[in-house]
Amino acid sequence: MSHKEEKFYLVRSDILPESMRKTIEAKELLERGKADSVYEATKKVDLSRSAFYKYRDAVFPFQAMVKEQIVTLFFHVEDRTGALSNLLSTVAQAGGNILTIHQTIPLHGKANVTISLNTSGMSLDIEVLIEQFKQFDFVYKVEILSSGA
Repeated sequence: MSHKEEKFYLVRSDILPESMRKTIEAKELLERGKADSVYEATKKVDLSRSAFYKYRDAVFPFQAMVKEQIVTLFFHVEDRTGALSNLLSTVAQAGGNILTIHQTIPLHGKANVTISLNTSGMSLDIEVLIEQFKQFDFVYKVEILSSGA
């Protein structure tokens, strides 16, 4: 599987489209606890949820990208022997340092796992690591819950 190389640009906020600026505002409301849901955050900044979801993983304040080292990942996985071990070894092979692990009690053969890791020593971009996780047949869902230092 080939990974499309992503390019990043530093752009002054006043020339960004309004929907991108509002997406950043909504993300900040969520991160600071000023909104309890995406619905509430997008309503406060007068942005459609579809625009929020379109841009949420693509626009970041410059300061957040510079200091980003701690990432929290959420997984929905099949309850299978060795599943958690495979996730942890994948992080280790990428050079990530695991800070916390939380796994729910499996219900109906599935469990939720949350892993916080320090990415400062990683040899891979977090997006590439996520693509590796998605290749496991026991992983139903993986997403970034939060990131920052």
